[in-house]
Amino acid sequence: MEKSHAYNHFHTQVKPALVSKLEEFRLLGYIDVSESNLWEFLLKKKWKKVKEEIRLYEIIDDILSVKVSDYISFTTIEMYKNNDFKLEDENEWKELLK
Repeated sequence: MEKSHAYNHFHTQVKPALVSKLEEFRLLGYIDVSESNLWEFLLKKKWKKVKEEIRLYEIIDDILSVKVSDYISFTTIEMYKNNDFKLEDENEWKELLK
């Protein structure tokens, strides 16, 4: 099991910002994105490097600045990482997962 992310304690406080971003996604036609999917994106991609003294407004700004294209790219790559695809060349596989 993964260890808890340093920003998880912000989750309840920033829920309105998450809901707002999800509403924006739905307006753009992306209705299948859940709050947990968006939060996972933020933890794994946007907040990969943890700042020691991050402020609440910085967390909210990060949430509200998420672009649909960044989220879609992340989920596509995660899908490839989690499936057993067979590429003929091992170097191609490593390039894909960078």
